Amino acid sequence: MKTTETPAPVPAESGATVTKADSPGGAPPREEKTGGVLNVFSHGILVIWAIMVALPLVWAVMTSFKDDASIFGSPWSLPDKLHFENWSRAWTQAHMSEYFLNTVLVVGGSLIGTLVLGSMAAYVLARFEFPGNRFIYYLFIGGMSFPIMLALVPLFYVVNNMGLLNTIHGLILVYIAYSLPFTVFFLTAFFRTLPSTVAEAAFVDGASHTRTFFQIMLPMAKPGLISVGIFNFLGQWNQYMLPTVLNTDEDKHVLTQGLVQLAVSQGYKGDWSGLFAGLVMAMLPVLAAYVVFQRQVVQGLTAGALK
Repeated sequence: MKTTETPAPVPAESGATVTKADSPGGAPPREEKTGGVLNVFSHGILVIWAIMVALPLVWAVMTSFKDDASIFGSPWSLPDKLHFENWSRAWTQAHMSEYFLNTVLVVGGSLIGTLVLGSMAAYVLARFEFPGNRFIYYLFIGGMSFPIMLALVPLFYVVNNMGLLNTIHGLILVYIAYSLPFTVFFLTAFFRTLPSTVAEAAFVDGASHTRTFFQIMLPMAKPGLISVGIFNFLGQWNQYMLPTVLNTDEDKHVLTQGLVQLAVSQGYKGDWSGLFAGLVMAMLPVLAAYVVFQRQVVQGLTAGALK
C-alpha cells in the first residue's frame, strides 16, 4: 500500500516581508507601510538637522586655516594651504592662551564644586524623609525658572561687598550657585532610581552615611554625574553674561570675553583668520568632551526610563 507524503512546510526566512497574497484575506499590511513612511520621514529630518549643525562647524574649521583674502574671495572653497600661523597668532598675540587658562580654572573649579554639592543635596532629598524635604526640592526647581538677567544688579553688589569682584574664585562661586538648581533637579530623580538594598546592606555592615554615599552610592550614580557634568560644562564654558558683569579685569578674562575683545579690537584691520582660529580653539574642548563621554551621556539620560 502506497502512502502519499506531504512535503513539510518551508519556514519563512527571518526578516521577510508579508505580501498581499500571504496576509489573511489579501488585506495589505497597513501597519508596516505606516511604519516605513514614519521611519523615512524621521530619518530625513535627522539628516537635515545633522547637515544644519555640522556644516557651520566644518566651515569654521576650514576658514581658520585660510588667509583673509581667501576668506572673502572664495569662502566655500578649500584652503590652498594650511595657514597654521593663524592659530599661533591667535594663541600668542590675541592672548588666547591666558583666556584659555582662566576658563579652565573657572570651569574646572565650578564643575567640581557643582557636582560635589549638587550630588550631596540630591542624595539627601531623594533618600531621606524629613520636614521641609519637598519645600527645599521645589526651591531648587524654582531657581531654574529665575532669569539670570534679573539677578545681575543685586549679584554685582553682593559679590562686590564680599570682596570677590574681578577674582577667579568669586566667579567660581557664582557659577556653582548658578548651576546647582538644575544639578539637584537632575540628580534627585537619578538617585531615586538606584536600588536601596545596596545602601541598606552597607548600613548593616556598619558603614556610616558618609561612607555609604561616597563609596557606594556615588560610584553607582556615575552615568548621571557624567550627564549632568557635560550639561554644566557646556553652559559654564559658553557663559558670557556673568563674567562680563563680574569680571572686568582684562587679565582675568575668560574665552568668551577674549573672543569678543578680539573681534572689537581689530578695528579696521579685519584679522578674520585669527578670529576664526580663536573661535575654533574655544569650540574644540566642548566637542572633545562630548565625543569622549557621548555613551555615558546617553546612559545617564535613559537610566531612569530603563529602570
